[in-house]
Amino acid sequence: MTLAFYRQRLKEMLSAKRFEHSLRVMDTAVQLAAIHGVNARQAALAGLLHDCARSLSGETLLTMAREFKLSLHEVDLALPMLLHAPVGACLLRRDFGIADEAVLRAVSVHTLGDEQMTLLDQILFVADKIEPGRQVQEAAKLWDLAHQQLGLALLQCYDLSVSYALSIGDPVHPQMIEARNRLLLDRSVGKI
Repeated sequence: MTLAFYRQRLKEMLSAKRFEHSLRVMDTAVQLAAIHGVNARQAALAGLLHDCARSLSGETLLTMAREFKLSLHEVDLALPMLLHAPVGACLLRRDFGIADEAVLRAVSVHTLGDEQMTLLDQILFVADKIEPGRQVQEAAKLWDLAHQQLGLALLQCYDLSVSYALSIGDPVHPQMIEARNRLLLDRSVGKI
């Protein structure tokens, strides 16, 4: 299937605002992929389709997560919108015919991260936070950092996400804490 086909399907599923966000994430991911030596088509596909399940209700996401036999944490039950990433990856496989495991994985972890983030995973996670339409105060700094040191940009994106959750009184998902900690520990031993 072509990107144009996926773009049209996605346009029918999302609000105009969310669809525009997806296009900007796709463009940002492709730019970062070029800099960091990642396959541009995978980055484009992951960027475009990362929020395919974002318009579903929390109740629907929980139902689908159970249907797909996804592991659920109590934070997922409290904040089911976090499930749009792994549920979205399952929908991409089932309903869009996406078989590229790297793309599916990147979509699945784009909200919470993971302890073993691939370069494509990192690019999508960061692109989702720094795309030009985001109203993040640190966006320009993160944009520059993402071009030079993707791992450090990822760490700062984790920090922003954790800080935001704390500022609104939400629980922080342990998957994100574990991913952040792994990145910090790898950094301390020179792996990033």
